[in-house]
Amino acid sequence: MKAPAIRSWFGKKTVDAPPAIEAAALRSDRFRLEREGDWTRLESILKRMESGRLRGLPDEDVLALPVLYRTAASSLAVARETSLDKATLAYLESLVQRAWFQVYGPRQGFFGWLRGFLGGGLSRSVREIWLDICIALAAMIAGTLTGYLLVSRDQEWYYRLVPSQFMDSRVPGASREALVETLAIEDSAAGLSTFAASLFSNNAGVCILAFALGFAFGVPSLMLLVHNMAVLGAMWWLYSEAGLSYEFGAWLSVHGTTEFSAILLAGAAGIHIGRSMAFPGARSIMTAAAQSGRRAAQVMTGVVLMLILAAVLEAFPRQLLGTDERLAIGMTMLALWLGYFFAFRRKPVTDQAA
Repeated sequence: MKAPAIRSWFGKKTVDAPPAIEAAALRSDRFRLEREGDWTRLESILKRMESGRLRGLPDEDVLALPVLYRTAASSLAVARETSLDKATLAYLESLVQRAWFQVYGPRQGFFGWLRGFLGGGLSRSVREIWLDICIALAAMIAGTLTGYLLVSRDQEWYYRLVPSQFMDSRVPGASREALVETLAIEDSAAGLSTFAASLFSNNAGVCILAFALGFAFGVPSLMLLVHNMAVLGAMWWLYSEAGLSYEFGAWLSVHGTTEFSAILLAGAAGIHIGRSMAFPGARSIMTAAAQSGRRAAQVMTGVVLMLILAAVLEAFPRQLLGTDERLAIGMTMLALWLGYFFAFRRKPVTDQAA
C-alpha cells in the first residue's frame, strides 16, 4: 500500500510519509479502535458518578466499573511501552486517574469526615494513647512542682524560668495590688481578637514542638513539658505568696483547662511515636512509626481545634468576666473534655454497615 502524502506548509509540493511513521499511525489507530468501546463506556459511567447521579446507574455498570478500570489501566501501560501518539496517551492517563478515584478513592466528603472525626474518631484515638497521656501528665505535674519548689527556695530561679514578657509587674516582691491589677477585668473587647490570634500562634508553637520532638524517642518532648510547666509553677508561687491562689487559679482555668489539655495531648502524641520507635515489638521501626504516626496525627488535628477554642477563651471570657465566672467556665470545659475523651464512646461505622 502506498504511503500517505503529506502536504508541505511551505508550498504545494507533497511528500510521502516515511514507512515508520505510517506504521506507527496504523498501529495507534488499530489499538484505539480495538479498545475504544470499553473506554467510551468507562467514561460514560464516570461522568454519571462524578455528577452525582448514582441512583440511576444500572447494576451492570456498577459491576463493570472495576473491570473497565483495569482494562483502561492495562491499555495505558501498553500505550506507554509502545510510544503511541500523545493524544491517546494523555486521554488514557486522565481516564485512568478519574476511574481510580471512583474505585479506590474516599467515599465521604469533608463534612462526612468531620462528623466521623468529632463523632468518635478523635476520642477513640485519644483513648488509644492513654499510657502516653499518663506519662505526659506525670511530666507536667513534675514540672509544675519543680518550678514551685525551686522558686520557693531561691527567688533567682524565677528570673531563670519565667520568660521576660511575663515580667511586667509579675516579679518577686511585687505588691498584692500590683498582682491583682494583672488579673483585672478589661473594660471592653477592643483589640482582643488580635490578642487571641497571638495566643493561638504561641500555643500552637509549643504544641507542634512537643509533638515533633517525639520522634527522638520521646525524651525531648518530656523535657519540653517539664520546662513549660515549671513556668506555671513559678508563677503559681508568686501569686500564692500574695494570697491570690484562688484568683490566679480562676484566671488560669478559664482557658487553661483547654490549653493545657491540648499541650498534654500534643506531648502524648509525640511520646506515642517515640515509644513505638523505641519499643516496636515484632514490627519494624518504620512500620511502628507509621502506625503510631497516623494515630498521633488524628490527635494533633483535635489539638489544633482545642487551641483555637483556648485562644478565644483566653482573649474574651478571661479578660471580660469575674473570678467566679472564670472558674465556672474553666471547670465546665474540663468536665466536657474529660467526658468527651473518656466517657463518649461511639462504635466506628464499618464499611459493610456504611
